[in-house]
Order: sequence, then structure tokens, then C-alpha cells
Amino acid sequence: MSMDNLIRIIEKDQIKEVPDFRPGDTVRVYVKFKEGNKERTQAFEGIVISKRGSGVNKTFTVRKIGANGIGVERIFPLYAPVIQKIEIVRRGKVRRAKLYYLRNIRGKVKIKERR
Repeated sequence: MSMDNLIRIIEKDQIKEVPDFRPGDTVRVYVKFKEGNKERTQAFEGIVISKRGSGVNKTFTVRKIGANGIGVERIFPLYAPVIQKIEIVRRGKVRRAKLYYLRNIRGKVKIKERR
């Protein structure tokens, strides 16, 4: 058995069920935080602007507009144990795979709803 096959077997155990979402979708990501000896869950809701990678190394970037209109982006590993669940709030219809142009838009972003 080659090393490549061993890595694939180990990676298969790491992959868990996640909902099918695309760039343009608005998602709510529930992230586990450890503060001292307490654990809590915090939701991060925003628009998915990109997905990249393959297998266990797959990541996605979520952008939201925070306080005072400041944009906040977070990159999440798709199969990280800190992610409790991913909830799709709204499905968006876009023509790009990477929505980096949203960084230059000030104010509210309008994305059409996908049916």
C-alpha cells in the first residue's frame, strides 16, 4: 500500500456531511469557541465569496458587513472540527466563481435569489 493510498483513507474519515452551497449564497456558520474552560458557539453570517481547494483542504471565504459598515472576511476550512454546522440562509444567483469585486462595493450588496 502506497503512502498516497494511506493518506486518502485517513482523509476519507475526516470528511463529514456539509450542505451544498456556492459563491453568492448567504450562509450562517456556527463556530465553536473555547474561552478558558467554557465552550460557546458563535454564528458568523455572510455571503460566500469563494470556495477553493479539494478533499480535506477545501476552504471557503465568507464576507459580512460589520459595525460601521466595515467589511469582515473569514476563511473557514470546510471540514474543521470547530465548525458545528453550516446553515444556508439564502441562495444567490451570480455569474462568477470568485466574488472578490464585492470588496469594492460600499453599502448593501444586492444578489438575486436563485430558484
